[in-house]
Amino acid sequence: MLTTKVGLQLPTVMGYDDWERAGRQLADVLDSSSWWLGDWLVYGKDHYTDRYQRGIRAAGLSYQTLRNYAWVSRRFVLARRRPTLSFQHHAELASMPVGEQDRWLDRAEQRQWTTKQLRGAIRAARQSQQPPCAPVEQSHRLDLPGSRLQWWYKAAEQLGVDFEQWVLNTLDSAAENALEDLVALEDRKEVAQLKSARAEGLAERARPVAISA
Repeated sequence: MLTTKVGLQLPTVMGYDDWERAGRQLADVLDSSSWWLGDWLVYGKDHYTDRYQRGIRAAGLSYQTLRNYAWVSRRFVLARRRPTLSFQHHAELASMPVGEQDRWLDRAEQRQWTTKQLRGAIRAARQSQQPPCAPVEQSHRLDLPGSRLQWWYKAAEQLGVDFEQWVLNTLDSAAENALEDLVALEDRKEVAQLKSARAEGLAERARPVAISA
């Protein structure tokens, strides 16, 4: 096989076993690339705070998609990632506490669950833990155009993530980004205040003082 930027060239004659093996290899590359891009963005955000977004634009990549990858990558350090499970397996568990993540990873690995099976097992476990007569909590309702909801469902499906989890991840990422901008603004204000105080101190020291004989 020959990989190019715009396609995959397959030999004219190819046995089924070779074709199936190629599919597994391509799937591995696709799955690994999610981790690679997530780690790449985490590194850029940690080392080039004021420039990493420029690098994203230069690479021509979707910032929101990268933020989702980076969020999952931060939630699972390299030593905790399971090579036998896909990136999407980890994404399903990213919002959980570390101990709970590991328990579900163990189950998915031992039982060889697909992402869909893992998602179903988590949903069933949550439903079984709910009190049978628990009062229904009042929730806020947000009215949305149907076209926008379909658009969001399509985005979550494209990433292979549960829709509700994708919404939570996206809102968390947006909140994190807004708070980071707020902190940066407050830091700039504090620096400006410190510079102003320093300038006033220098002026005070330089002011002539009359001394009587």
